[in-house]
Amino acid sequence: MRIQPRLNAIALALLACSTAPHVSANEAQASVREANTLVPAQQTRYAPSVFPDRVTLLPTAQPATSHNVTWRTDTSVKHTIAQIAPATASPGLHLNSIELTGSSISHNTPNGEALHHRVTFKDLQPDTLYAYRVKGGDTWSEWHQFRTPQAEFAPYTALYLGDAQNAVLSHYARTVREAFRATPHAKVMLYAGDLVNSREDIHDNEWGEWFQALSWIGSTVTQIPSSGNHEFSSDDDNPIRHLLPHWAAQFELPNNGPEGLQDTVYYTDYQGVRYIALDSTEALQYPDKAKQQADWLEEVLSDNPQQWTVIFHHHPMHSVSKGRDNPPLREFWQPVYEAYNVDLVLQGHDHTYGRDATAHQGKAASDGGPVYAVSVAGPKQYLVSDHARATMDRVGEDSQLFQVIDFEQNEVRYQAFTVTGELYDAFTLKKAADGSKTFIEQQPETAPTSCANPHKPKPSRCWNGTDVIHAPAAKVTP
Repeated sequence: MRIQPRLNAIALALLACSTAPHVSANEAQASVREANTLVPAQQTRYAPSVFPDRVTLLPTAQPATSHNVTWRTDTSVKHTIAQIAPATASPGLHLNSIELTGSSISHNTPNGEALHHRVTFKDLQPDTLYAYRVKGGDTWSEWHQFRTPQAEFAPYTALYLGDAQNAVLSHYARTVREAFRATPHAKVMLYAGDLVNSREDIHDNEWGEWFQALSWIGSTVTQIPSSGNHEFSSDDDNPIRHLLPHWAAQFELPNNGPEGLQDTVYYTDYQGVRYIALDSTEALQYPDKAKQQADWLEEVLSDNPQQWTVIFHHHPMHSVSKGRDNPPLREFWQPVYEAYNVDLVLQGHDHTYGRDATAHQGKAASDGGPVYAVSVAGPKQYLVSDHARATMDRVGEDSQLFQVIDFEQNEVRYQAFTVTGELYDAFTLKKAADGSKTFIEQQPETAPTSCANPHKPKPSRCWNGTDVIHAPAAKVTP
């Protein structure tokens, strides 16, 4: 049950009296109204229109020579059209552009019926700067620029973000924007699922906030997402979760995954790094889908000419938070990771930070196993379990984070930063010509962060994530 706010009454009383009454911490906490977006009830903020929005640059399996782009309009825009040209300093981009047509998916939400458009840019040249725009109703988007990756390995930087999920515009926005401010040269952005909450309110408002938080970055930096359990939902009469329609409508991905899972399971080879997205939600619901993904993964890894391999999925192989564990992933997936010398496994779901490169739960990174990392970018924050504190190399609570990953020919440098810019964790992974690896610990000599909320909503949580938008100020002055 939601508690109606009393903060307005308190504030009026303070204004009416020269001596302000004392407001206890418990009373202030009781006045918090839970909310997941900044959109007030009965207000329409993210209705589709003739103006293209949610423009997103996405990979194909070979992004050096092709990319996908998706965008949204209202249903009056019957034709899916985009233009692309080699970028020049001249404003006459249209003179050398080619016009392409694509397809669209209809999606009806409480914000109105929309068409989600998609076009594939084919026959691109590697390591080339392009400009493109997409068409709306008798109008166009702005021109967006992106550079295709090189066909072979070359050093570059990637960003990795854990769960956004709640209060996406209110609180997650600063994470994604500070991440890009810190690394404006990043070429790809990886997401470990739960981009939105998809449980209460209007789901399209949540996606509207996600795209607004990302802004134009999403149309110029290649977006590589994996799905989380909050991209799925269940019905009252069926507890089995199903993928919600926003995902497939908004993300046109390589479509090279196993049968029936192509929307959420795929790989893409970006400048010498093979990124592999797995669907841990389906794997935990159906053991046969866990095995199906393991079999597909083994095929993908057995023929992998790339210098580095990064796997990313939502649920952690080794849980960090209290009361969580995912044994099927260790049963079906972890042996494949270790057999094929996977380098990094990036995850979310636990709303804490945890990093593990040691041998107590499988092969150590130096023995051919991957480094496992779990992170959180949004305000929903859980508590670290005693087991994780005792066994993991680095853990943390009550911190919004982003990760910067620098790929070099013979080493990967990983750094986790808080949203305020402090280095929280770091390591380097070196790889020899024979594939053997050396792990170098570089975490700062600072204590792990811990929950500072004196009114934890649950014994396992520091923040709900929905309790921060309307939270009262600590001090109210007349």
